[in-house]
Amino acid sequence: MRTALRNFLSPTKLVLRCGGISLSRGKSEVSGTAFALLFAEMVQYSHNRVQSVADLHQKLSELGQHVGVRMVELLFVRERNYKRETKLLSILLFVKGTLWKSLFGKEADKLDRATDDERTYYLIEKEPLVNRFVSVPRDKSSINCAAFVAGIIEATLNSTGFPAKVTALWHMGTAFMIKFDDTVLVRDRQLEGR
Repeated sequence: MRTALRNFLSPTKLVLRCGGISLSRGKSEVSGTAFALLFAEMVQYSHNRVQSVADLHQKLSELGQHVGVRMVELLFVRERNYKRETKLLSILLFVKGTLWKSLFGKEADKLDRATDDERTYYLIEKEPLVNRFVSVPRDKSSINCAAFVAGIIEATLNSTGFPAKVTALWHMGTAFMIKFDDTVLVRDRQLEGR
């Protein structure tokens, strides 16, 4: 009895239970139908409350940012034992690999650096999961629901100390343009010089 009570009250387990999220691996897949229904409702809800396509992209990005912050908390506890990335390339590979696998079950298709701007990177996904479930009217063909995923990426980078602005673009499927703040590049150069 005392052992069970001691285990229940151990600081680590108590914090994890009180944190509101289960850190165990558990079942990591969500029904595609349930996700499609929920996401389509999120898009419709957002669409009914905005005036333009740009506003819709902004609203979807804001919704994605809420998810991104929570994913960082979860993944760095579960996968990295609280160790955060310090280098630019490492965090980009974390987003392309670990984050993408936990969200979509596979790595992102491609990661490229812009040739004309060293602050800009492109994460390319040929067919984002979020664009499969939403039919877009012909008069609003510029809507890209992957703005939600752009928000997830932006929140992930910002909350790990890599301030950036992420935009979803139509290019070879969907390209997420990641434009880092100048401070990130300065810090990365300083870390490489050590």
